[in-house]
Amino acid sequence: MIEADAHRSADTHLLRYPLPPSWSAGVSLYLKDETTHITGSLKHRLARSLFLYSLCNGWIGEDTTVIEASSGSTAVSEAYFAAMLGLPFIAVMTASTSASKIALIESQGGRCHFVDEAAQVYDEAHRLAEETGGHYLDQFTNAERATDWRGNNNIAESIFEQMGQETHPVPDWIVVGAGTGGTSATIGRYIRYRRHSTRLCVVDPENSAFYPSYVSGEDVVTGASSRIEGIGRPRVEPSFLPGVVDRMMSVPDSASVAAAHHVSRVLGRRVGPSTGTNIWGAFALLAEMVADGRHGSVVTLLADSGDRYADTYFCAEWLTSHGIEPAESAGVLAEFERSGRWR
Repeated sequence: MIEADAHRSADTHLLRYPLPPSWSAGVSLYLKDETTHITGSLKHRLARSLFLYSLCNGWIGEDTTVIEASSGSTAVSEAYFAAMLGLPFIAVMTASTSASKIALIESQGGRCHFVDEAAQVYDEAHRLAEETGGHYLDQFTNAERATDWRGNNNIAESIFEQMGQETHPVPDWIVVGAGTGGTSATIGRYIRYRRHSTRLCVVDPENSAFYPSYVSGEDVVTGASSRIEGIGRPRVEPSFLPGVVDRMMSVPDSASVAAAHHVSRVLGRRVGPSTGTNIWGAFALLAEMVADGRHGSVVTLLADSGDRYADTYFCAEWLTSHGIEPAESAGVLAEFERSGRWR
């Protein structure tokens, strides 16, 4: 059933971002549009891989209750696959999770289970799995091992195949964020496996442990949750593999939101804040290439749609209440679009 679902789905689109011709001769930006998955985000790939991994390991059977620690896009996609297989699905999340997120998970047939603190979700998911005789998918541990990084239609293989007829078919950079770390692990290992010259840049939001851990080489716990849904973690998750990452950037939350708004206007449709983080990093790398007189291409991801964030990241009152002011970062983006320079 899972394979049949995959065959009913075409590959996601690779969009060429419209850079101003006045300064962009020789460089190009491409967006891998993961919003076109049936559950609306990059996490559809992860959920499919996690279910196949669990089935092939004998952890999921005909009556298994499936459990995950997630309140976001991963839980939405996993609920979809559980419903397709006729299995109960429980997403463990904090009681402060927004009603819109809960509704998305429930719309796919999932059930939400609440805890008081974010740090409790892991242990509670384990407890529920033992109590129900079910299986905890554990995206944060299994993301990097559930996906076949050598190929088998993973996101890296798809990007390089779609780039094959472009002017610069081997990207200088691929830019992604890290939530579980599974996507960066897959792409980074695939690049090395195929011996491409492409480098991998991981962008990280405020309050996340990935960037300071990468810089210091030490295990870091921030004690705070990321405000950019889908990426950033208060601890370094097991699926994050720093050894396959060539560079990391720390991106302010205001910049992530400003870039999401900016790209939404350019594309004529809303994109999510994790996409904004990706774009911020991609623009910075393009500006470096222009300043150095280098030609080439950069690829990043449209990770999720912005439609599910109408009452948060696209709401001025919500941004103000959370201390996020995107105006200054919007100025940086406007200058980049005008001149190709990065401030």
